[in-house]
Amino acid sequence: MAAATSAIRLPPPEQIAHGLAAVAPSELSKSPLLGILGVIMGAGIVTLTGRMITLGLADLKGHVGISFDEGAWIGSSYNIALMFIGPFTVFVGALLGPRKILFYAATTFSLVCAFLPLIHNYSLLIVALVLAGLTSGTFYPLTLTFALRNIPLRFLPFTIALYATFVDGAVNIAPSLYGWYRDHLSWHWMFWNSAVITPLMALCIYYGIPAPAAGEPKKSAAPPSFAAFLYGSTGFAMLYAAFDQGERLDWWRSGVFNALFFGGIFLLVAATIRRLRGPNPLVDMPYLRQWNTLLLGIGLFLFRFSLVATIILIPQSLGLHGFEADQIGPAIVWSAIPLLLLAFIAGFLLLSGLDSRLLMASGFVFIAIACYLNADLTSAWSASNYYRTELLMGLGQCFAFVGLVATIILQGIFSGGLSKPQWILTFSAFFHVVRLFGGELGAVYMGHFVAQREKLHSNLLGLHVQSGNWITDANIRALTAGVYAKSSGLPAAAGRAVDLMGSRLRLQAYTLSLIDGFYLVAWASVVALVLIAMLRNSPLSYGRLSELQEKSPAPQEAKS
Repeated sequence: MAAATSAIRLPPPEQIAHGLAAVAPSELSKSPLLGILGVIMGAGIVTLTGRMITLGLADLKGHVGISFDEGAWIGSSYNIALMFIGPFTVFVGALLGPRKILFYAATTFSLVCAFLPLIHNYSLLIVALVLAGLTSGTFYPLTLTFALRNIPLRFLPFTIALYATFVDGAVNIAPSLYGWYRDHLSWHWMFWNSAVITPLMALCIYYGIPAPAAGEPKKSAAPPSFAAFLYGSTGFAMLYAAFDQGERLDWWRSGVFNALFFGGIFLLVAATIRRLRGPNPLVDMPYLRQWNTLLLGIGLFLFRFSLVATIILIPQSLGLHGFEADQIGPAIVWSAIPLLLLAFIAGFLLLSGLDSRLLMASGFVFIAIACYLNADLTSAWSASNYYRTELLMGLGQCFAFVGLVATIILQGIFSGGLSKPQWILTFSAFFHVVRLFGGELGAVYMGHFVAQREKLHSNLLGLHVQSGNWITDANIRALTAGVYAKSSGLPAAAGRAVDLMGSRLRLQAYTLSLIDGFYLVAWASVVALVLIAMLRNSPLSYGRLSELQEKSPAPQEAKS
């Protein structure tokens, strides 16, 4: 409770800004710039790798020769490892420092990705994917924290823009990239792509993040609790696995799902009890009990949910016709083409004094409009029908993401997050967990929603397609006549006609369920707008922060 009270009694905003200006550099230098580029590249690499695994799952299952149930754990093993290492990175990073952990993790991840396509054993493949997830999962949590401490405030909006470009662009460019790899090179490049790019990140980390100064280690009255972090990370990972496999396992009717779910809950309770019994210098949960922090967590969850429009709904609407990744890619890549330009425009708007909440709200408005337009979907749509709406979707995702991250950073600054190490570490870990769970729960719920709506629409449509109905009989006779020439007889032709009628029914039912999905994302964006309206205003904008930094004495002068 004391931590929560101290978080509320903060100095005036101008004093916080001057203190931040004394800590943050006033000019760009080559070394931190390389470090920032490295950590931002890492965020894009881990996102791209996850999408590549999803897109190339069929090729990977065929390569290893496994069933559907075994293949379901391929992507899960990678993502579960990401979930586990996220909170645990706070503990490991505090012990080893960001430079060491990121450099060794990037090197190991690159080697694992280089050998992954050569593995033919299923068990060994799962182990390698877990190792890839554990190493690449360290890339996310330290990105914005490092940038905030090592880049001038007037360049911070452009850093956020670059971060949004790498992360959001990796999601939208993955289908086109994977399709090109498979058609012109090999599906192996779904992993070799990361193996080639990650060494560049490692070099940026090595030369861009300074090594910690040598000296006597700081003694702490309460050393970090390894067990509490282990319980918490394992609990989150088990819950993630339960939700990820829930639809396939039929939720509460499965013993595996119940074991994962209740085991995860038990471990999280154990971690909480451990935290209450003994203080942990790296975690301060009461610090998170702030209005804007909680609302921004929900906002991040809703933004991650809105991404299912381009990750699930559009690919499924085209996949119904048997389109491959290279044919689906052009529909989605249009949201990534203008991303860099749009992100830097958003950065300029923030630096000119625009309220980051307005930027975030405009993004969600564009997302809602794009989803509303996509709700005109018919079973005859192809990739070209999405070009117009995906440009609007790209604009919305870019502005919403940049505005959201900018608002989160301002909240971290003006809630005193940088004044105590445990506050900023807890703040970063919280949003990392929300980001992972938001994406997973959003994808799981949308998959469940579409499946249930498809059953409903199939039932409703089936009520109007019955034997004896003159419209139904006329269509079956017309289809029978069409396939009779290539059938072994009239009964066979009639049977094929009935199958074709059922296929048409299922196609229309899936189309209607996807339309419902677009409407759901649009309404989720409306809810996000309501939450944005409830956010409290930041004391200062980015433009005002940069002005105060320029007027403040440089760190060297302040020390003298």
